[in-house]
Amino acid sequence: ARDPHNTAFYAPARADFAAYVQSLHDEEAGRRLPEGFVPCTHRWLIDRDGAVVGVTRLRQRIDTPALAAHIGHIGYDVAPSQRRRGYGHFALAVALAEASRLHIPRALLYTDEANAASRATIERAGGVLEAVAWSDFWQERVCKYWIDVPG
Repeated sequence: ARDPHNTAFYAPARADFAAYVQSLHDEEAGRRLPEGFVPCTHRWLIDRDGAVVGVTRLRQRIDTPALAAHIGHIGYDVAPSQRRRGYGHFALAVALAEASRLHIPRALLYTDEANAASRATIERAGGVLEAVAWSDFWQERVCKYWIDVPG
């Protein structure tokens, strides 16, 4: 996805795409995980023209302090040029379907307080706001949501 804020995160894909894809498969299967990482399911959102317009990540467990307190189970990004087209709703639905497949009963999500679009997406998917607080990790106020994963 073309997103200047996340360019460095996706740089390995530009350097060696096959190795990058293999690293995602390994991460999903729990192989060769860096210290502090957990298995994570990545799914790309691709439009009708074959362009990647977003990504969703489902961390299969959140049993590290950082994941439980700052990151949660689900994260999703939609390229800025592709926002307001429903991709965020679709990304979250895909992540929740994966969570159901993996028998995760409740999913934890965090978003910044100022991100009204993400908050609306999470709430539309059944997200229940637990707290809003300052995060030293993100250096901003964040909202903590739980979603009961459909069985």
